Amino acid sequence: MSDLENRMIALRRDLHRHPELGFQEKRTKSVVAERLRALGIEVHEGAGVVGVLRSGGGNKAIGLRADMDALPITETSSHDYVSTSPGVMHACGHDGHTTMLLGAAERLAKEPTFDGTVVFLFQPNEEHGLGARAMIDDGVLEQFPVEEIYAIHNLPGAPTGQISTRTGIICNSETLFEITVKGQGGHASMPQTGVDAITVGSEIVVALQTVVARKLAPASGAVVSVTEFLTDGQRNVLPGNATLKGDFRARSPEDRSAIEGFMRQIAEGIAAAHGIQASVSFDTQFVETINAAAPAQAVYRAAEAAGCDLIKDRQPMSFSEDFAQFSTAVPGCFLLLGNGETGPHGQPLHASDYDFNDELLPIGAEFWVRLVQDRLPLRKDQKS
Repeated sequence: MSDLENRMIALRRDLHRHPELGFQEKRTKSVVAERLRALGIEVHEGAGVVGVLRSGGGNKAIGLRADMDALPITETSSHDYVSTSPGVMHACGHDGHTTMLLGAAERLAKEPTFDGTVVFLFQPNEEHGLGARAMIDDGVLEQFPVEEIYAIHNLPGAPTGQISTRTGIICNSETLFEITVKGQGGHASMPQTGVDAITVGSEIVVALQTVVARKLAPASGAVVSVTEFLTDGQRNVLPGNATLKGDFRARSPEDRSAIEGFMRQIAEGIAAAHGIQASVSFDTQFVETINAAAPAQAVYRAAEAAGCDLIKDRQPMSFSEDFAQFSTAVPGCFLLLGNGETGPHGQPLHASDYDFNDELLPIGAEFWVRLVQDRLPLRKDQKS
């Protein structure tokens, strides 16, 4: 095991012990900035942390993104680097993503085998879909213009180190919804005197499942989930009001718009059938993540150069990713890196006993270096 790999493992586990929620990544940002400065990399701190590394006279610049935030989850792992922050843990591997990119930055700073500019983007608050927009609003793409942008996310259940991606849609959008049902409360022994909001709400919950099952194409990849059912009922009081909350995922703006229309029609129609009203509101938190063709092909080449098992044209993921804000503004590619198939490395993302696989650290760093060499190749006169 190399010295760099040992130091990456130590850093990753340090970040794991000290997780920070979105827009609270004060310590993490400090660690990242300090590491970059120690390598002689130009550092800029704002909503996130940006490192700029130039080599040769090439004019092309590419961006490499890593996310830094953790989740409001109480860790149940038994390893010796569990979270020291109550109720907060790195349950999505952002500690590993940050460490892999820092490892690549060290290798490229010490041996700049490329011609051009690499912009390292360490993003806050990916989990709530707010960090990329905050960096963009901060002017990051104007101050550090890049022609292409890339991001890695680990994938539990896939073989360790396996890289997979595709051209086109790679991650679904996420839209939050809230349905408010206004009925008429009453005595639990005399339901006929009112309009029970639980009954109406329950009909809506069941009917919403027909949006995906009967109103969209079978291969749409859409998902509709009701995650909260809140009422003002009591032990012997039928509720007059109910609120349903949840989210839906879609793979195109067209499907997203269609789902909103179907959900509104279902909720308002069922409520009207009971002689009451229902209102529906939507808030799209994540747009669809789209991979451009040329960056996806570059990922394929870099994966092969790094000696990774490669899956081309994988199926899109149903989860959502804040990287979409970057890849909407600049052609880019989001790729998955297998975290392992068993044990804590195979546990689902956001599970309380999930753990990032440290075996990925040198693999991810090597991939990043190979990608930079592919997109910013040395001229013939620069090669020794």
